[in-house]
Amino acid sequence: MTPKELKARYRNERLAARDAIPPDERIEKELAMLAHAGDAIEVEPGTIVSGFLPIRSEADIRPLMARLRERGARLCVPVILDKLTIVFRELVPGAPLISSGFGTAGPGPEAAVLDPEVMLVPLSAFDSTGHRIGYGAGHYDRAIDRLHQKGLNPHLIGIAFDCQEVASVPAEPHDVRLGAILTESGLNFVSVEIE
Repeated sequence: MTPKELKARYRNERLAARDAIPPDERIEKELAMLAHAGDAIEVEPGTIVSGFLPIRSEADIRPLMARLRERGARLCVPVILDKLTIVFRELVPGAPLISSGFGTAGPGPEAAVLDPEVMLVPLSAFDSTGHRIGYGAGHYDRAIDRLHQKGLNPHLIGIAFDCQEVASVPAEPHDVRLGAILTESGLNFVSVEIE
């Protein structure tokens, strides 16, 4: 099986497991994520943090994002511009949200585009070494690459439920490793070697 085929299999299996979490159990897991990370993620006043508004069965991290805002973070969320590009628009309380593709919503074009310093990254599967499988479109890989090309190195925190972990993600050259993974069991930092 090729890495791409294996990733597709893991993606389908782990998303099915995520979809199967009962709603009341999901809320408890999301509250545990807030308890583990709300005060543990390093942010200074003005730190730009990208989160996301949940689609499908993703963890709802809006309470975590609200806690980071209370601690002084400046929030943004991804907005899909086209098949290849996402940008991170500032999320300001009370600002209207518009449909932004892929089933997502986000701030409109009048919102400031920001470069995140901390990125809360959705995913379909992950392993303990910080490799992730996204949804297959490559939006985050390209967005992170663009930030690196600007000389920026955002801290990447994968957001998932425990049931999304696999033994080993088949890494490909374009894949970027996460620095930490947040699940209902805790915020786990990953040792990332410089390659």
